[in-house]
Amino acid sequence: MANPENTPEANAILQQLAQVIEQRKLADPSSSYVAALFAKGRGKIAQKIGEEGVEVALAAVGGHSEEIIAEMADLWFHSLVLLADANLSHQAVLNELAHRFGLSGLEEKASRSNNPS
Repeated sequence: MANPENTPEANAILQQLAQVIEQRKLADPSSSYVAALFAKGRGKIAQKIGEEGVEVALAAVGGHSEEIIAEMADLWFHSLVLLADANLSHQAVLNELAHRFGLSGLEEKASRSNNPS
């Protein structure tokens, strides 16, 4: 099996998942977890991202690779739901990461025009 890292297939997976999430905006909340999240609003979606972020951190402390991967997948999934709720694309995030590539984290942070620190 080919390694999906840094391949067009990896972006295709994100694109397909984003399309399914977008379609679920119109689904019946009683038949779709994603539709139920959309129905509960952005606050609930943001709460799920927070919960998943904590679960990623706890998995990292536990050091179990499979658990880290599973929890990170949940975090990425819920992040895609938030992007869809905000009518933003995962490609916008990838573009931002590409823009930052090659900059030190300190330089990148200092370059943000809306950086309050």
